[in-house]
Amino acid sequence: MPKNQSKAIAQNRKASHNYFIEDTYEAGLVLQGTEIKSIRAGRVNMKDSFARVERGEVFLYNLHISPYEQGNRYNHEPTRTRKLLLHKKQINKLIGETQQAGYSLVPLKIYIKNGVAKILIGLGKGKKQYDKREDLKRKQAKRDVDRALKDSLQ
Repeated sequence: MPKNQSKAIAQNRKASHNYFIEDTYEAGLVLQGTEIKSIRAGRVNMKDSFARVERGEVFLYNLHISPYEQGNRYNHEPTRTRKLLLHKKQINKLIGETQQAGYSLVPLKIYIKNGVAKILIGLGKGKKQYDKREDLKRKQAKRDVDRALKDSLQ
C-alpha cells in the first residue's frame, strides 16, 4: 500500500444511527506492542466505546482490542483505557463543546495511516427515538426509489 493512503480497520456503524455527528477529529492512539498487532489483524470491536476529556487529556473507554494470538505473558488487557493524542487547541475546543448538554465524543473509525494507527472521533449529539425512526423511513424511501428506477431502466 502507498505511504500516503489509509486502510480502514473497523467502523462504528451504529454511531450515525444514534448520534448527529457534527464535527470529526483525527487522533493518534497510545498503544502497547501487542495491541497494534491485533489492530493490524483487524481484531477490534468499537461497539460500546466512547471518549471523554479528563484533566486536559482525552481518553478512550471500552474499545475492545482482542489479545494477540502469538502474545505471551506481555499481552494487553482487551478493554483498558487508552489515551488519545490530539493538539492542545483541539482538546480545549472539545472541552467547551462536550460541556454542552447532549454532546459526547464517539469513535467512528480506526485505520492505519502512514504505518500508524489513527482513530476518527466525532462530536455527536444524541438522537431521540423519533429522529431514528425518521432516518429509517428516509432510507427506506430512498431505497424504494432507487429500486423503482433500476427496474424501469431494465
